[in-house]
Amino acid sequence: MAEKVTLQDVERVAELAHLELSPDESSSMVRDLNSILEYVAQLSELNTESVVPLAQVTELESSVAADLREDAIRPSLNRTAVMAEAPETDQAFFKVPKVIER
Repeated sequence: MAEKVTLQDVERVAELAHLELSPDESSSMVRDLNSILEYVAQLSELNTESVVPLAQVTELESSVAADLREDAIRPSLNRTAVMAEAPETDQAFFKVPKVIER
């Protein structure tokens, strides 16, 4: 069986992610993460010797690739026109409010 996630693990990850979890949320997270690890451990036991490794799911059916549009160079939007519509810009980039406080 996979190694168990502890309450200390959840609290440390929450701290690193700047999340505030209540005690109920932390204990629920421990249960959920351990449940996920148990499921992954079950998947690891499956015999996959005859399964061909894939880099992309689209490799499963060649007809899927035919449905994709051709990758072609196309003109982009006019920067001057786009920047004129922006609330705040330096004429090269959009200026947006800071969203991460530390």
